[in-house]
Amino acid sequence: MTGLLSPFSLSTVDWVLIVFCAILIGMSKTGVPGVSMIVVPTLALIFGGKASTGVLLPILIIADVFAVVYYHRHAKWKHLVRALPWAFAGLFIALWIGNLVNDEQFKRIIAITVFVSIALMIWKDYFYKKEFTPDKWWFAALMGVVGGFATMIGNVAGPIFAIYLLAMHLNKKSFIGTTAWFFFIINLSKFPLQALVWKNINLNTLTVDIMVLPAIAFGAWLGVFFVKLIPEKAYKWFVIVITVLSAFLILI
Repeated sequence: MTGLLSPFSLSTVDWVLIVFCAILIGMSKTGVPGVSMIVVPTLALIFGGKASTGVLLPILIIADVFAVVYYHRHAKWKHLVRALPWAFAGLFIALWIGNLVNDEQFKRIIAITVFVSIALMIWKDYFYKKEFTPDKWWFAALMGVVGGFATMIGNVAGPIFAIYLLAMHLNKKSFIGTTAWFFFIINLSKFPLQALVWKNINLNTLTVDIMVLPAIAFGAWLGVFFVKLIPEKAYKWFVIVITVLSAFLILI
């Protein structure tokens, strides 16, 4: 096992942080969004910018499975159908850009993408006073392209898709179920692209992912537990506040 993981030279502290990140990912997929954004800078610090996305993606897919199994009945497919084609477009734009930049530039793009999405969320909730019409095709297109780009470049599309679904006034179970299916489909699509084009998913990264599987499952259970404690009316504000707070860690 040591031979498989030797390219990463992981210390005990590194492993503690990786397990903690896996728990947060599980929680974020079952209803505690925003906390997973802490994971992005943490893994980037341990593995490097592009390499960290290869470690993180399989963890996300495993957590997506837990979320889909628990919340699949609550998904609103009409909102998914509108956004998914545009998300794939954004994904391929990010795939192309990811091959043109070095690791430092890659991490800066991740940070910029997160803060743009946070700014959009704040603008929508606090400064945009006109009547909002989220059913327009351009809104789904914009959120889809930006979300696809963000999820490919750094697995940080959560705030962007949250804006899209919050604008649809979904209840918390529909919000979680629709989000779960969106990222499950997108993340599965990203896997062969990252493995074959970016070449940052391999036996070493998959070994790390398999070893933290129990932590992902535990985090998924914690997420379901905490969601039950949050009142329906407070859930939207919980999503916004925790996303804003966690996003500032992206540049640390």
